[in-house]
Amino acid sequence: MGQPINPAFAATFPPPVMEARRWIADKSFGDDKPLLNLSQAAPVDPPPEGLVRAMAEAMITDASTHLYGPVLGREDLRQELAMQWSGAYGGDIAPEQVAITAGCNQAFTAALSTLAGAGDEVILPLPFYFNHQMWLDMAGIRGVYLPTGDDLLPDPEAAAALITDRTRAIVLITPNNPTGKEYPPALMRAFFELARMRGLALIVDETYRDFHAASGAPHNLFADPDWDDTLIHLYSFSKAYRLTGHRVGAIMASTARLDEVEKFLDTVAICPPQVGQIGALWGMRHLSHWLAGERDEILARRAAAEAGFARLAGWDLLGCGAYFAYVRHPFAAPSDMVAKALVDQAHLLVLPGTMFGPTRQQGGSGQAEATLRIAFANADKAGLDAVVTRLAQVDL
Repeated sequence: MGQPINPAFAATFPPPVMEARRWIADKSFGDDKPLLNLSQAAPVDPPPEGLVRAMAEAMITDASTHLYGPVLGREDLRQELAMQWSGAYGGDIAPEQVAITAGCNQAFTAALSTLAGAGDEVILPLPFYFNHQMWLDMAGIRGVYLPTGDDLLPDPEAAAALITDRTRAIVLITPNNPTGKEYPPALMRAFFELARMRGLALIVDETYRDFHAASGAPHNLFADPDWDDTLIHLYSFSKAYRLTGHRVGAIMASTARLDEVEKFLDTVAICPPQVGQIGALWGMRHLSHWLAGERDEILARRAAAEAGFARLAGWDLLGCGAYFAYVRHPFAAPSDMVAKALVDQAHLLVLPGTMFGPTRQQGGSGQAEATLRIAFANADKAGLDAVVTRLAQVDL
């Protein structure tokens, strides 16, 4: 009969990026029209040389880098993050309110594991980030969908109507994955007050905060003296310092919450990778000017994407920011079929909206079938011009 499989895992959809890679596994693309892989939101270049040297020297000279470290992360990195975030957000964050994780996905799973169990509910705006939904499915937690219109902004009043006695948290991502939308400070405050009033956690994933178009703090939630009774903040060093393979993320929450998080992290990974933490700390202390340049480059690519889609007939750019353009395609076919056709016709690999929300058959509004996510972080202006040119030639 074979070994049993947890039915919650069996019912969870496969990892979307890995599924998309299978679409190109047996295909070849000529030099005259190479594949443009815009499916994954991750930098492909290595970190700056100074950061790499700092990690390498630590491995050679500091024997502790090869040992287990603190479950909640290295004290020096927790202190630096608390200090810099307190200054940037105008709040009061203590090192004891910071935990380092093996990437931001682990930060999310750790936070959710302390909040909710099987049968509980978590509110997710649509379109959702697929790994968030996957974790809820595997944990037996019901994702309650908060629809958004063409502006892609969630409505706090609509969220309030979805709250039940099983609701444990509301999840927001800003800048958003997959839409690129940056949620206004007033909207963030409205969700914070809603969560506080109803006794819920507000989980804010700010993986892409370093590429926000606005200067200054993107919200004022940390300025609230009791921020940690409601807010759980998630962050990733992967995008800022090109540390995707080293898995370094963070949670900011109450010390009581982190006591519970520690149980999860100790069981899953014991500690976050030491060398990646050393790289993240070196980056925070030495790369502010370099990171500002990275932000400028991403904002330039955002502007190029906006200009390109403005001249592309039939396509609607619904959201653009951070690493993403979220577009409505002009075809009658659903987005999963469109995305596969783009591989063959345009040599473009992008993700369909069906990977970020329910289809009509699953009770959705139709947004999923009509949209595509284009991750443009690894496409320069010439590459984005090529994307627009190729899309203009597609005939489905």
